[in-house]
Amino acid sequence: MKSAPSPRAAPLFWQRRGGFAAALLPAGVLFRAVAALRRRLYLGGLLRRERLPVPVIVIGNISVGGSGKTPVAAWLAEELRKAGRHPGIVSRGYGGDAAASGQACLVGVDADPGFCGDEPVLLARLTGCPVATGRDRPAAARTLLAAHPECDVIISDDGMQHYRLARTVEIAVLDEAALGNRWPLPAGPLREPLARLAEVDLVIAHGELSPRLRAAAGAVPIVPMRLDGDRFRSLSNPDQWCDAAAFAGQRVHALAGIGQPQRFFDRLAAMGIKAVPHPFPDHHRYCAADLAFAPGEPKLMTSKDAVKCAALKPPDAWELPVRAIIAAEALGLILEKLDDGRQTARNPRLPAVQKSAELPER
Repeated sequence: MKSAPSPRAAPLFWQRRGGFAAALLPAGVLFRAVAALRRRLYLGGLLRRERLPVPVIVIGNISVGGSGKTPVAAWLAEELRKAGRHPGIVSRGYGGDAAASGQACLVGVDADPGFCGDEPVLLARLTGCPVATGRDRPAAARTLLAAHPECDVIISDDGMQHYRLARTVEIAVLDEAALGNRWPLPAGPLREPLARLAEVDLVIAHGELSPRLRAAAGAVPIVPMRLDGDRFRSLSNPDQWCDAAAFAGQRVHALAGIGQPQRFFDRLAAMGIKAVPHPFPDHHRYCAADLAFAPGEPKLMTSKDAVKCAALKPPDAWELPVRAIIAAEALGLILEKLDDGRQTARNPRLPAVQKSAELPER
């Protein structure tokens, strides 16, 4: 069984436990059972896990849709470089032709998002790190390491359920709003149950978490995250920047083809911008017609959308770049796990590294 695909648009019935979702619940119970069996087969060694010659940090979540994984991957790449590491990034490349064909490929800053996927191209531009994409994560990582042997750690973006790739550190990025009715696919958005949170090394919380979710994570450290950014960059002239005040008194439109478009619309509202919302499916491939409405009226979008729209050079479109702000405990735990994993690799007689519960919840 393969990991669950990312939907192009989350069904509305995932938000509540209504009749239609309930009708799909038997299929959801079967999906959960098969997913749990598959995980046990990998962990038990009956299905082969592929180990790379460098440590692997997996960033993922237990639900489909956006939770903030890409900003976390960009943050982690930057922090690892500051710590003297040489990270590379692998990604599934949802929405790209390469992923659909099963082809593994390197992703440059000038790569076509339609071929490589929007998130890998965005990560290449944000981090300057080597990036490779492919449905087969180990193959993508081998392609990256062959071209960039200096890489000494791999970050796997959205790879939590890709169990064939063995990992040193496992990070779950959790946005409670993305959990919907908390039923398994296809009745709800969950790839894995809440109990899975207690098996990772770190939970990064995008927004407040309820006591139930905190309890589900058990002793696993929970570290808060927020997205920071309040200036807009012109798509037609990347050297031109402005702040929210520049749109005062104008009719403004907001475009978002991400997992949770409402988060972007709410962010603009918090900045004092009353924008007309235009949600698109996640990983939407924009064309000129998508931006041809309301000429002369500003159109604001996320960086994930902008990486696909920039080639269209719309004169009235603006990107809002953001970066993840994550408490320092997160990096400390990750580096500790990397060092422990490296020591175990040098001395295979050492016991398996246990999960750390030393960092306080914040």
